Amino acid sequence: MPLRAEYPEEGELVIGTVTSIRNFGAFVTLDEYAKREAFIHLSEVATGWVKYIRDHIREGQKIVARVLRIDLSKNQIDLSLKRINDHQRREKVQGWKNEQRAMRLVEQVGTALKMTADEAADHFGPGLVEKYGSLFQAFEVASADPTRFQKENTKAAWVTAFLKVASDNIVPPHVTILGTLEVSDASPDGVEHVRSALLAAEKVDPESVDVQYVGAPRYRIRVAASQYKQAEETMRRATDAALKAIKAAGGEGTFTRA
Repeated sequence: MPLRAEYPEEGELVIGTVTSIRNFGAFVTLDEYAKREAFIHLSEVATGWVKYIRDHIREGQKIVARVLRIDLSKNQIDLSLKRINDHQRREKVQGWKNEQRAMRLVEQVGTALKMTADEAADHFGPGLVEKYGSLFQAFEVASADPTRFQKENTKAAWVTAFLKVASDNIVPPHVTILGTLEVSDASPDGVEHVRSALLAAEKVDPESVDVQYVGAPRYRIRVAASQYKQAEETMRRATDAALKAIKAAGGEGTFTRA
């Protein structure tokens, strides 16, 4: 099920398995590209002088490497281990793990459709990768926003099975944003007015908005949502509701985004 090109691109980060080590370098098979063979020269194993290559890598080790050169006429792919930082390495490994998980979920979708995993992936995989960037991101969208996913793939017969598998297996990603409300009212009923203003904020979306006491007149407002843009919009609506309520009662209020 070729969701990828046959060869990586120069500059791309790839996952590989070290198969053989020599004094002059190491041979690697590329896990994401049908086990194609690649090579890491000794000078690209680590920064500085490398005396013993086995001090840095070993046979059977999974590695993240950067593609330096590709020579299709010689079927040769040259890699580098030293031209990657720790953050890039962690991100690549996590992305690879996500795609491995996505393929297991595709197998479940295939079972529901009475298809093999390869047949299911060939059927809808390339379109989803093009639309969402990866199969795993497609499952995340389907879990977090099934209405959007249904709309974007509405005519496809496999969508119902895909949504079911996504809902059963993927916890939607969440973002949390914070801010501070300052609300006050010096009138005899001021305490009740402040309380009503804070409740107005929470009523905008009780499952997403939480207001906590910090120290009068300051209150922390926390909003959780599956997407950053959605969280910001909910925060705007909640704070607008609180400020409108306190000002209507004769009090004062301000909002500061954390």
